[in-house]
Amino acid sequence: MLARTGALGDLDRLVHHLAQTATVTGSVIPADAWRDDEALYLQFDLPGMDRSSIEVTTERDTLTLTAERPSPIPAGARPLLTERPTGRFTRQLTLSDALDTTAAEASYDNGVLTLRIPLAAHAKPRKIAISGGVPRQLTD
Repeated sequence: MLARTGALGDLDRLVHHLAQTATVTGSVIPADAWRDDEALYLQFDLPGMDRSSIEVTTERDTLTLTAERPSPIPAGARPLLTERPTGRFTRQLTLSDALDTTAAEASYDNGVLTLRIPLAAHAKPRKIAISGGVPRQLTD
């Protein structure tokens, strides 16, 4: 059994309670982002989340990620240690209009959600062809 008694135990419980409250209400889903010439890539850490509880939506320039991790502790049981955050988590990111969100792809593997959002055609670098011909002379 995990228990601490005395003042240190009380302090541990207080710190744990404050940390748990801050985690549940103010938790941020950790993310990495990068891009290449073709797309923006986002990865989110969602350990222990069931794929069916994850939802990704885009509206205008905002990407919203929501996921839920239920408590593994059965109703009526007495928790002895609860360090892993549970509940509903949300993360919003502002996206550039240079992205084609209608062609976005998502995969979830080993607790990591990966999104690939291609660059919109108007945002991709392109070469401008130069035609041949005689250069025009400037007139005075």
